[in-house]
Amino acid sequence: MDDWFRLDAAGTVTLKVHAQPGAKRSEVAGLHGAAVKIRVAAPALDDRANGALVEFLSEKFCVPRRDVRLLSGDRSREKRFEIRGSRLAPAEALGLQPSNA
Repeated sequence: MDDWFRLDAAGTVTLKVHAQPGAKRSEVAGLHGAAVKIRVAAPALDDRANGALVEFLSEKFCVPRRDVRLLSGDRSREKRFEIRGSRLAPAEALGLQPSNA
């Protein structure tokens, strides 16, 4: 079941992320419960990890940074992001296998 994201009629994706800051490189590490786990090559200091996540997601979804917004989880590993204007499906953008495979 794909409960790690929600896609509305306007094409806006709401994405649940489990962040792992301080990694050697930024990458998708698979699913972590009902969220996608993303390792971030930035420390969890001074909002650097959140900024790196916004940059990472904007690249993966092929949208400008301004179209990726942190909705909740500013100081938590469990975060929710809104991504507007992407034409890619979340599983495709993040390189994840569809749940029915």
